[in-house]
Amino acid sequence: MLNRRDMMQHSAVVAGLLASAGLLPGLAQAQALNRAAFDAKSMDEMFKAMGLTAKPVESKEVTLTGPDIAENGAVVPLGVASAAAGVKRLLLLVEKNPNVLAAAFEVSDAVEPSMSTRVKMGQTSNVYAVAITADNKVLFAQKEVKVTLGGCGG
Repeated sequence: MLNRRDMMQHSAVVAGLLASAGLLPGLAQAQALNRAAFDAKSMDEMFKAMGLTAKPVESKEVTLTGPDIAENGAVVPLGVASAAAGVKRLLLLVEKNPNVLAAAFEVSDAVEPSMSTRVKMGQTSNVYAVAITADNKVLFAQKEVKVTLGGCGG
């Protein structure tokens, strides 16, 4: 009979073999996006750092979910989804944060382009949900989120 200790040892051996064969997924790395995009202080600077030249267009194919009023700016739940064809990247931008780019998600054809996360907001600001398609179209939706208690140093 296999006990817990033996099972853990066998699992470790199997995981080691899979890793040495390159069959385990690598660590998720934020380096897939240019570090300068996350350090950008303005939306124009962020789009330039990402190599996007297309002008952003407001679209009903992009949906932004989030509260009208965030009672605590340290944890503001936001979501982005898109019904546009060929979406390859989803972004959440907070206009008045020290760094505009709050979240970025890579999307493939195997994944539904709908993501959510929690971000910090230092003050009331416009929030943008951005979808970038395979042909580099930049589509967005926006919403103002009022913050009553600051999260970014507030």
